[in-house]
Amino acid sequence: MLVNMAPESTELLTSHQSALLHQGIDLFNQGKFFDCHEVLEELWMECSGERKKFLQGIIQVAVAFHHLRNGNFVGASRLLSAGIEKIRSFDSNQQLIDLPPLFAALSPLHEKLQGGYAVSPSYPHPRISCLAPNGLNS
Repeated sequence: MLVNMAPESTELLTSHQSALLHQGIDLFNQGKFFDCHEVLEELWMECSGERKKFLQGIIQVAVAFHHLRNGNFVGASRLLSAGIEKIRSFDSNQQLIDLPPLFAALSPLHEKLQGGYAVSPSYPHPRISCLAPNGLNS
């Protein structure tokens, strides 16, 4: 099965790459941020161009939550900012991830971290919803 992550792109994801994407999203949703990073990085290494940039942004968001859980608020703030900046220019139709709810969930945390406000390491993480048509919705 091939999954198109960007309609304007002629590159499709192979079934292996699609499985990596879904596995990474599942790990994120389980709060296993380091493992999510590892899986999505494998996919990231196989991609190029805008898709690579998008995946890097998602990975940075995952690592931001890993840092947050470990009390590294500076690292969390920097990576969350970088991740949001990278994925901001994409829309859900391009990447098969439902971005508006993700942005809505990340915004309050981003504002708190940027403002230097106290944030609990157990701050609730958002869920990423995959819009892929293959039935593996997260």
